[in-house]
Amino acid sequence: MEVLKKRILNEGVIASDQVLKLDGLLNHQVDPELTMEMGREFAARFREEKITRVVTVESSGIAVGFATALELGVPLVFARRKKTLLADPDALCERVPSFTKGIVTDIMLSRQFIHEQDRVLFIDDIIANGDAARGMVKIIQRSGAELVGFGVAVEKCFQAGARTIREQGIRVESLVKITSLADGKIEFAE
Repeated sequence: MEVLKKRILNEGVIASDQVLKLDGLLNHQVDPELTMEMGREFAARFREEKITRVVTVESSGIAVGFATALELGVPLVFARRKKTLLADPDALCERVPSFTKGIVTDIMLSRQFIHEQDRVLFIDDIIANGDAARGMVKIIQRSGAELVGFGVAVEKCFQAGARTIREQGIRVESLVKITSLADGKIEFAE
C-alpha cells in the first residue's frame, strides 16, 4: 500500500533497529482518511470470506479494525486489557507480553461478543514479536469461532511475529512489510 509506505517514510520515527514509532499515523494520532483507506483495503482482501466479526486488541488496533468492520458491515469487537474490577468472570483471557510497552498484561474478550458460528477477521496495527497476536489467536480458537485471517497494517519482517502466525496455517495479509530499520533507514519488502 504505497500511500502508507510514503507516510511511514515521512512520519515514522526510528527509535532503534527494532522499534519504529508510528505515533502520528496509528498509535497516538489517527489520520481518518488513511485509516479508512486501510479498512477498505483489508475489506477488499477478505470480503470473500463472509466475515461476521472483526476483532482487535485494545487500543491501537481499534481505528483500523473499526474502518475494516465498517467496510465489511459487521461489528467490531476488541479485546480489552484486563484492568477493571468489573471484568466479566466468564471472559476468554490470555496473558501476553508487550514488546513495545515492555510489560505483561492480560487481554480479555467477553463470550457475549464472539460465538461459535462466527467467522472472525483479526485486525491489528503492527506486528513485531507477535505475543499479543498469538494471545488473540488463542482466545478466538477457544471461543469456537473460525479465525479466517489476520490483517496487519505494518509487519516487521525481521521479527518473528507474523511468521509464527503463518506457521499456524493462518492467512496473514500485511499492508506494508518492513524488512529492516538498521542504520536509521526504513527498508520495505517488495
